[in-house]
Amino acid sequence: EDTDDALLAARFGDTDDLRAFAARFGPAALQRATDTNGNTLLHMAAANGHTDVLTYLLPLLPHPHPALLAQNAAGSTPLHWAALNAHLPALQALVRFPRGPGAALVDARDAAGRSALAHAEEGGWEEGARWLVGVMRIEGDGGAEGEGEGAEGLEGQEIEVEIEDADGGIARLSLAQ
Repeated sequence: EDTDDALLAARFGDTDDLRAFAARFGPAALQRATDTNGNTLLHMAAANGHTDVLTYLLPLLPHPHPALLAQNAAGSTPLHWAALNAHLPALQALVRFPRGPGAALVDARDAAGRSALAHAEEGGWEEGARWLVGVMRIEGDGGAEGEGEGAEGLEGQEIEVEIEDADGGIARLSLAQ
C-alpha cells in the first residue's frame, strides 16, 4: 500500500509525500517502487510532466543509470513516456541528469522497437523531436562521435532523420528548424 501511495504521489506531483516515503523506507525503496505493469516512480513523474519530482528523485536513487533505462511491461522507459505526453522539461531532465546515460537514453527502444524520438514524431510533437535529434550521438567529421545540447544553432536548417522500426522498416523524417 505504501508503494502504491508513492506511485500516486509521483503521478500527481506530490513531492512532500515522496519525501515522507523516502524518510520512512530509504532511497533504495524509491528505486524499487513499481506498479503491476513495471512502471516506476520515474515513469509516473515523466508521463505527467512533473519535473520537480524528477529533480527530487534522480539524485536520491542509488543507481540512477539503470533507473533511467528501466522498462515497463511495454518496454517503455520514463523517456518514452515523457515523449508520448509531450513534456519537454521532463524529457530534458531525464537526458541531462549527470549520473545517467545521457544521449544514449534516446536510443532505448520499447517492445515495439520505437525510440522516444519515434514517439515524439509519430505524435506530431516537433519541438520534442527536434530537441531529441539535437542530443543524439551523431557521427561527425573524422569519425568522432559528439553529443549535442539540443537544436540550438540549427535554426533555418532542415534535419533529415531515419528511424528503423522493429521489423526493419525505415521511416524518413524531415524536421524544419
